[in-house]
Amino acid sequence: MSARAAGERVDYTITYLEMADRPSYPRPSLPMGRKLALLRAETPPVWYFLSLYDAVGAAHEWTDMHTRPQAELEAFVQDPQVHLYTLICDGWPAGFFQCDFRTAGVGALAYFGLVPEAVGKGLGTYLLKTAIHTLWDGPGVARLTVETCTLDHPRALPLYQKMGFVPARQASASRVLTRPRPLPEEL
Repeated sequence: MSARAAGERVDYTITYLEMADRPSYPRPSLPMGRKLALLRAETPPVWYFLSLYDAVGAAHEWTDMHTRPQAELEAFVQDPQVHLYTLICDGWPAGFFQCDFRTAGVGALAYFGLVPEAVGKGLGTYLLKTAIHTLWDGPGVARLTVETCTLDHPRALPLYQKMGFVPARQASASRVLTRPRPLPEEL
């Protein structure tokens, strides 16, 4: 398998998506046949957030939170209008989502994803539908937002669209890779 090397600069596309109406699908039940729990962290420590962020996003170049000053990161993670939910599967964190209600009328899906060991086990749709309903239940929420990019899992954008998000705009960016990545056609 060929790969792009760590230290190489790559271009990528960011897609900003919105959802203007609550979806017609119901809030999902926990999938059967697994030991699952969805827990909201109360005033989580930064290390806990970063452990989830890294477990989900390391392969997708999620590094931005590591460049923020500690005080700024702590203020974000522990803001009472930012809610962190962890999906526990068989006793270990399988994924998480983070709801950001800091902008009036907007429920932002700040972060969402599964750890690599949980991908392909039927948990992503459950977790995303739950995140969407949780966001719509936020105070005064009139629309949802989320962003993804071509460095994220290749099924991220199609899954957001399947759940009712609509692309609002795109932007181009570049970054230096922190680890080797398979070439796009091999993802």
